[in-house]
Amino acid sequence: MRTPLIAAASLGLLLLADLAQAQTVVATSNIIVRAFGRTIDFTSDTTTSIRDSKVVIQAKDDAASYVASGGDIHGAQLDAAFDTLRTRVPEARGA
Repeated sequence: MRTPLIAAASLGLLLLADLAQAQTVVATSNIIVRAFGRTIDFTSDTTTSIRDSKVVIQAKDDAASYVASGGDIHGAQLDAAFDTLRTRVPEARGA
């Protein structure tokens, strides 16, 4: 009589543990997905605001000349765009 009761109780505990573990996996997945989404949104917002900057847009011709000349031609608008990028994007300060 005690053996079936112990077996039923053990089975019930295992099912509860499996349910709790599944909920933990789902919660962890949701946290990771939300964090990843926030990172993408931040990166997208940052690059969009820089790309739309008037100083950066005006430097396109200077940038093309710089690339075409192998770095020999360096215009004032390109320098201003680099300064703007270094101010707005901390990772670009060392470039």
